[in-house]
Amino acid sequence: MDERTRLRLDVSYDGTDFSGWAAQPARRTVAGMLVETLDLVLGAGTATGLTVAGRTDAGVHATGQVCHLDLPAEVWRQHEGRLLRRLARLLPPDVRVRAMAEVPADFDARFSATFRRYEYRVTDAPWGAEPLRRTDTLAWPRPLDVAALNDAAAGLVGEHDFAAYCRRKENATTLREVTRLDWRRDPDGILVATVQADAFCQNMVRSLVGAMLVAGDGRRPVEWPAGLLTRRERSSEVTVAPAHGLALVEVGYPADPAEYARRAVLTRRLRVPVAEG
Repeated sequence: MDERTRLRLDVSYDGTDFSGWAAQPARRTVAGMLVETLDLVLGAGTATGLTVAGRTDAGVHATGQVCHLDLPAEVWRQHEGRLLRRLARLLPPDVRVRAMAEVPADFDARFSATFRRYEYRVTDAPWGAEPLRRTDTLAWPRPLDVAALNDAAAGLVGEHDFAAYCRRKENATTLREVTRLDWRRDPDGILVATVQADAFCQNMVRSLVGAMLVAGDGRRPVEWPAGLLTRRERSSEVTVAPAHGLALVEVGYPADPAEYARRAVLTRRLRVPVAEG
């Protein structure tokens, strides 16, 4: 069997015109575009095993996405010094591979991750979002109180069953540990929510944001979002915030590469069923 090299790719994209990360027939997706371009550069099927840290939904952006793939070692030696620039020339402008590096064979972009961090941008300006930021900033029609948003966020931090905020998958746990959840108002007036957890289930971040926003504008008490954690089914009262305000900004991994395999085993056991794609 040919010797293979595992590569880590750091990827950014504007999700506006993508139907999410995962390849889908007849749909423009980030994974589909990467595979198509790699096949063009290296030959069809040369790059294998493309695996992503977080499969973002349609319209969601990323500045810190991570994925891995495997190449024949000889192919990597031939292309190592020029592959990044060749991809830059051939990929469309709404997706960039910013870095590419060899990693140990037991590095798994998905299961070796220790956290994912997202940001969600909202403006409550009466005129709405600035035209140049309209594709990554939600325009909220009511004034928002940062203190109320942070009070609502505080009750959601920690390890909880987030069933009320997730689209449930068969045999998949909705238990997650949120290690950071807070809001800030930047000097330009934009409100930014930072949400970090070991992992997220589908629609979880946008559902959390949707619940906090109605507390932040006074329509719900600040205790309401945390009160939903007693539910064991998806809550119909929670409105999922639009995709375009959300961006994956960082994925964390163990500092010691020797820990990649152990972390992957732990993640598979505690969080995600092996059958999930």
